Amino acid sequence: MMASQLVLGVKLRDDARFDNFHGDRNQDVAVRLRAVCQRPEGVPVVVVCGDSDTGKSHLLQAACHQVEAMGEGAVCVSLAELEPFGPGALSGLESQRLVCLDDLERIAGDPAWEESIFHLYNRIQDQGSLLVVSAGDVPSALGLGLPDLMSRLGHGLLLQLGVYRDEDRQRILQARAEQRGLVMADDVAGFIMRRAPRRLGDLLALLDVLDENSLQAQRRLTIPFVKTVMGW
Repeated sequence: MMASQLVLGVKLRDDARFDNFHGDRNQDVAVRLRAVCQRPEGVPVVVVCGDSDTGKSHLLQAACHQVEAMGEGAVCVSLAELEPFGPGALSGLESQRLVCLDDLERIAGDPAWEESIFHLYNRIQDQGSLLVVSAGDVPSALGLGLPDLMSRLGHGLLLQLGVYRDEDRQRILQARAEQRGLVMADDVAGFIMRRAPRRLGDLLALLDVLDENSLQAQRRLTIPFVKTVMGW
């Protein structure tokens, strides 16, 4: 897969923007990343790290939306999805104003991939573009084998996301419901929070189910309706 094909094949999620990155715990990270996207001078690379349920992918896509809104090119790719195509798939990405690489831990310990990312980093620097990567932990704890790559990442801007508290998850759930035109009262949200899985991704998937059923039944979200739909 050539880089041009890869770039054309990426579709950003419309709901992954800075304006709808809710939850107080990680707002400072979102603000810092947004500012860097607007004025990246002096920042060689940004590393966004945190657990799998903290919004890393959302922030990378939001960064791409931000840069595209400024009239410049941006691309966000998941290394987990790119692995089957080999390290050569990174060739040419430096032509974009912003390059975001998600799931960096997926290639940790693979010499060919690490070297390819190191060379991409250098090409991006030569072009005056910005590289943003996400990972499940800080660079020094990822098990990277290439010292030069670990050194470059270690000298970048590190933004660390914290695990969401229950009140953050509830606020995110209600905000996402509002974006869909659903009214979710506090008592309904609290009921869902007490019974739903704790992972934010699972919680938002549950909202998809409620949204679809609410639309079909032309019913508003009430505790009895949620009980019926979810079988609780």
